[in-house]
Amino acid sequence: MENVNDEVMAGHFIAWQCRLRQIAMRDGGGRPSPGMTPQLSLASGEVLMPALKVLLVPRDPEETTTFFEFQARKSNDPRQVYEAGLKFLQADYFHKPARFEDRVVAQFGGESQAAERLIATDECLLTFEQFSQVWILACTASRLHNNDPARAHVLAHNRLFNPKMAPDTQVLSFQPVWGKAQAQPMPPGLG
Repeated sequence: MENVNDEVMAGHFIAWQCRLRQIAMRDGGGRPSPGMTPQLSLASGEVLMPALKVLLVPRDPEETTTFFEFQARKSNDPRQVYEAGLKFLQADYFHKPARFEDRVVAQFGGESQAAERLIATDECLLTFEQFSQVWILACTASRLHNNDPARAHVLAHNRLFNPKMAPDTQVLSFQPVWGKAQAQPMPPGLG
């Protein structure tokens, strides 16, 4: 992989993720598909979670976060909140992969042993698989602080689908080490 530019590799991965999310929003009612829920393991191979729901974060998340928060406050009916959020995500939200950062983020419970182990380790692996495509990403995990815009985005997004979130929720960021990324098959033009 050393001959492939990190930005190019990241761009192919994020574009693939956006396509999967378009399909999930339009055809699956917003339910995460297998390619959006990677296996999480330590570099040793120990599987911490067989399927971790991960989100993409826009490069400038504030506007979207504000919209999500407004939708969650607008109605006490969880179904209406879900439908408004889904309608937004079904539109053109995932049509421009360049609007998203090259990392993924995930929510964990406040007492999550897996989150603590990830923070304590140097590297973990996320293995994504769907439609005969596999991506294995070596990542560094870090906890997002309360004032981080990406954390606010994740919590606002997830409240659309689960209004009863625990107050001690943690959000972790997974930054891929793109020079170690593996794709099978390689994206067109790279292999």
